[in-house]
Amino acid sequence: MAAGGFSDARLARIGDAMARHVDVADGGTGVAGMVTLLHRHGELAFADARGYRDAETRTPIARDSIFRIASMTKPITTVAALMLREEGRLRLRDPIEKWLPEFASPRVMRSPEGSVDDTVPAAQKITVFDLLTHRAGLAYDFTAPPALAPLYAQAFNGLHTRASSDECVRRLAGIPLLYQPGERWFYSVSIDLLGVLIARVTGMTLGEYFRTRIFEPLGMHDTGFTLRDDQVSRMTSAYVFNDSTNNVLIADHATESVWAHQGRFEGGGGGLISTADDYLQFAKLMLGRGRVNGVRLLSHASVDLMTSNVLSAEERARPTFGLDFWAGQTFGLGLSIVDDPVKRLPLGYRSVGAYSWGGAFGTNWLADPREDMIGIFMIQRRSESHYPVSAEFERLAYDAIDD
Repeated sequence: MAAGGFSDARLARIGDAMARHVDVADGGTGVAGMVTLLHRHGELAFADARGYRDAETRTPIARDSIFRIASMTKPITTVAALMLREEGRLRLRDPIEKWLPEFASPRVMRSPEGSVDDTVPAAQKITVFDLLTHRAGLAYDFTAPPALAPLYAQAFNGLHTRASSDECVRRLAGIPLLYQPGERWFYSVSIDLLGVLIARVTGMTLGEYFRTRIFEPLGMHDTGFTLRDDQVSRMTSAYVFNDSTNNVLIADHATESVWAHQGRFEGGGGGLISTADDYLQFAKLMLGRGRVNGVRLLSHASVDLMTSNVLSAEERARPTFGLDFWAGQTFGLGLSIVDDPVKRLPLGYRSVGAYSWGGAFGTNWLADPREDMIGIFMIQRRSESHYPVSAEFERLAYDAIDD
């Protein structure tokens, strides 16, 4: 039996299966490279790095290669907000206009499919809880209806945003809300706004707050919003799969990455870079219900809140990301949580209570309290359609448990 109560023979299947997806350097449409980790019962049981961090140069990927983790940033921002709540510096029901006065008088579209000029005043204030639960009435350019999508694309260009946080807030506040605050879950820029709110509450940049209060205590020395000079040689290239042409294109080159630009908007919703081992430390904090290696950042209660359902039956019935996403899982604060493994099977198997939130470039992770297990999955492949390789990794991981 391998470390962590796994079967050696079954763990070997993971590497063999993942290798079949590493083909971009040879003209395939899979991935250029990947790093995968499994941690169980307090032991690192599996670590694998294969392929390239850049397909063109065939530079080998390594366990310490750096990845754009996109929305895997969101659980970290959520933890930061809950830390401030525990310190009494903000409350979940506080109106955000206390720190984001730009949102003091939002207007709401009369109909989500109507004109952006046909609006009514918001019936209630947007709260911190609304931001945490994507119920602020906001959107992304890729989730918004046609009338709003161009406004979001102009106001907040996601990973490439170079405007200041103040300018981003001003732009976003000028866009009418899609729904009344608190009305319904809708995936949005709300966690990016939460990051700006955190910076204003603390009087620090979001990156500095993350570094001093989360990353340094956890030993996450390769996680941040911009590349340091000593990290450039470990940065991966990111690729985008074009569904219509079946081609893989470069999205962000390792040696010319926008993450090397100082002064980028520090997006709490998707702006961080990290390594597999760094994110493992964060996942261990979550699995330890706020404590890891003698360091406590959150109370048990705060972690339990993050992993508790906030969605109504009606919200779960609505398609999300073009999928029946909530059939076997629900949403807490910054995390999806499995409550019906059978209904979740089209997205991959996880046991009851396992939680996660993945990133747009294919990075993913899971923490499973029942199995005392963490899985980390790092690639850099973005596409419009669901790419099932992380689900295959997770299935093989569960199949390898042998105690």
